[in-house]
Amino acid sequence: MKIERVLIYRLGSLGDTVVALPCFHQIARAFPNAERRLLTNVPVHSKAPAAFAVLEGSGLIAEQNGYLRYPIGTRNFSELLALRRQIRQWRPQVLIYLTARKRWQQVMRDVTFFRLCGIPRIVGAPFSQNMRLNRINAASGIYEQEAARLARTLHTLGDIDLDDTANWNLRLSPAEHARAQNALLPLGNRPFFACSMGTKVPAKDWGGHNWRILLRSLAQQYPNLGLVLIGAPEERNPSDVAATEWQGRCINLCGKLTPRESAAVMARARLFLGHDSGPMHLAAAVQTRCVAVFSARDREGVWFPCGRGHKVFYHRTDCWGCGLETCIVQQKKCLAAITTDSVLAAVKNILISEL
Repeated sequence: MKIERVLIYRLGSLGDTVVALPCFHQIARAFPNAERRLLTNVPVHSKAPAAFAVLEGSGLIAEQNGYLRYPIGTRNFSELLALRRQIRQWRPQVLIYLTARKRWQQVMRDVTFFRLCGIPRIVGAPFSQNMRLNRINAASGIYEQEAARLARTLHTLGDIDLDDTANWNLRLSPAEHARAQNALLPLGNRPFFACSMGTKVPAKDWGGHNWRILLRSLAQQYPNLGLVLIGAPEERNPSDVAATEWQGRCINLCGKLTPRESAAVMARARLFLGHDSGPMHLAAAVQTRCVAVFSARDREGVWFPCGRGHKVFYHRTDCWGCGLETCIVQQKKCLAAITTDSVLAAVKNILISEL
C-alpha cells in the first residue's frame, strides 16, 4: 500500500522535540513522499506547540496544517471526540508512536484511541517494559539517553545512528543564519560563550549567585571572549543580573530570537554553558560542546546532551530521581554540591583541548 499520510505522536517541551530529531529524520527517510503531521501538545502561555519552534521550516513535518493539537491531561469527552473526528477526516495510514509512557495501560489506552480513529498501522508503541524504560549500564550505573530509547522503539524502520550529525540537522535556513549573524554584530567577530541560565523548573536552578561568580571568573580569565545570553523573554532580567560583572562585550538575546535562530547563534559559540534545558539540547544538536549543570531530579544520563565532548555535572544524592519540580526539604543539595570552581575548570579544559 502506498503510504500518503503519516501521523507522528510526540508530546513534550522544546528539549523533548530536539532529542527526538533523529527519529524525525528516520521517519522522513522511511516515508519520504508521505505528508507527515505531528500530534503534540501546546504548552501553557504559548500560541504554538514547542515542536513547531524546533521543526518549523525543516521539512520534517508538513509546512501547511502540519500540527494537530493534543489536549494533554484532558478528561473532556467532547475534546477527545473532536480530535478523533479531525484525525478520521485526514485518514492517516500510519501512526508513529513517539510519546513517553511509564505504564503499559497508558500505551494500550492510546493505541485503542488511535484504532478508533481508523489508523490501520501503528509503529513504535512501547508495550514492553524494555521499550518504555531507559536501560541502565550495569557497570557505570548511568542510564540510556532518551534519544537512544526513542530510536529503539522505531527499530522496524531501520537503525538510527545517534553519532551521525546528519540525524541532528535542524536544517536551518539561510534567513535564520542571517538573523543570527546580525544579532552577533555587536561582538565584532570575536569568539564567545553562549549561556542560558534560565529554567522553568525551580529544582533545576543552580542559582543566580553561582552564575554571577562563574561569569565573573570567566570574564577575568578570558577578557577577549564575548558572552551571549540565550533564553525566554522572562529570563532577560535575571540573565542581565547574573552577567553584571562581565567585563567584555555581552549581548542579551533572551526573548529576541526564535529557538531556531538561537540554535544558529549557538552553532557559532566556542561552547555552551547552562542548565538541563531546551537551549542545551539545541546547542548539542548544532554540535556545540556543552558544560551543563544538572540537578539529580531525573535519572543520571537520561537527559544528558547527545554527542561527544560535553561535560555534565551531576551529583547523585540519596534522593536522586525524585522528579520534584520544587525541592524544599533537601534544599537542592544535589546542585549545592556543584561548585563554581569545578565548572570553571571544565570550561578551561575544553578550551585548552581545542587549541
